[in-house]
Amino acid sequence: MSNAQENKHEGQGHNKQVTIIVNGRQKVVMKDELSFDEIVALAYDNPPNGENIVFTITYRRGQGHKPEGTLVQGETVKIKDGMIFNVTATDKS
Repeated sequence: MSNAQENKHEGQGHNKQVTIIVNGRQKVVMKDELSFDEIVALAYDNPPNGENIVFTITYRRGQGHKPEGTLVQGETVKIKDGMIFNVTATDKS
């Protein structure tokens, strides 16, 4: 993934750099909250696609009252430095 993609949110009024780990790779983002789709985009340069592909996102070392959990399509999660995400794609066929 290019630096432009990794930092695509830089111009959205968030000045704080947050370093997270996605599928074992360090990523730097310029916001304090990420959506399901944004995390999938960080995990895969070219995500698998198809009508039977389902993504699962788990996280740990998160913020506040919910430091670990799962994320489903349409949800967002507040992020912090050192937060870890695991994103897997499954073919349900």
